[in-house]
Parts: sequence; C-alpha cells; structure tokens
Amino acid sequence: MNRIIVIGCPGSGKSTFSKALHKTAGIPLYHLDMMYWNEDRTTVQRDLFLRKLNEILEQERWIIDGNYESTMEMRIEKSDTIFFLDYPVEVCIEGIMSRRGKERSDMPWVEKPDEIDEEFLEWVRNYNVESRPKVLELLAKNEDKEIIIFHSREEAKEYLKNVISV
Repeated sequence: MNRIIVIGCPGSGKSTFSKALHKTAGIPLYHLDMMYWNEDRTTVQRDLFLRKLNEILEQERWIIDGNYESTMEMRIEKSDTIFFLDYPVEVCIEGIMSRRGKERSDMPWVEKPDEIDEEFLEWVRNYNVESRPKVLELLAKNEDKEIIIFHSREEAKEYLKNVISV
C-alpha cells in the first residue's frame, strides 16, 4: 500500500479519512481540491493541474484524495490501493453542512456558515444515480488493485484502528 486514492461522494469524509491514513502510515497526502482551486474560488489552468497531478503520480508513495472524474482513470491506473467511501447521500449532505464555516486543510477557502450552494447540493443528491455507477464500473475494470469499499463512517474508523496495529 504505497499509492492510494480515496474517492467517494462529496461530504463522505475523503479528506478526514485520508488525513488519518496519512498520519498512521506516514505516506505523503495530496488533496485534489488544493491543486484545482485558487483561494478566490477560480480554477487553475487545466494544464497546470494535470502537470501537478502527474508529478505526484510519478512519486513512489502518495495518498490522493478527491474525485475529479476526468482524472480518475489515470489515478486508478497508477494506484495500488483504492478506498471508496460509498455512503448514503444523506450522510454526505450532513457532512457538507457540518463543515461550513470551518477552515480546512483540503480546501483553499472557508465556506461561510450560512453559505449553501444549491447547484452543488443537487449534484450530490444525484451522485448515486450519475457518478457512482461510473466509479463502480472503473473499479470493476481494475480488480487487480486492492479495492476497499466502506458503507459507513464506522467501517472506515474501524479500518483505521486496525491499520494502526499492523
């Protein structure tokens, strides 16, 4: 387990899980949101984003947290381990709402406590119908990888407890 990606619906806790895994395993951690977004909520140029990502993918060890469907296949190809946080949408929306107004190391800005991005929430509500099937299809094509799917936060926490004792 040297090249790890952590994927799942926004709000599932990818960054939280990744940080805990990083702390436990000592593997360098990279957040796609930090590479893709600027502090002013604009995006970096696509070629710059891809260049940064490719530099990371060439390293021997990494944890990359984030979805970004356009680069998921290339990240899966270079990974040896995939964690998929496959939680109910309600859990993810609860996660999104609970992080508003909090500074995060995985995002270059702080969402206002009363800020609600309805378009983003609608995308999250449709995740299981639109995005999840594509993720499952990619995972099915990559059965040679170690694929770990969690269906609850409790399963992920239990896994992390056991990693510490390995």
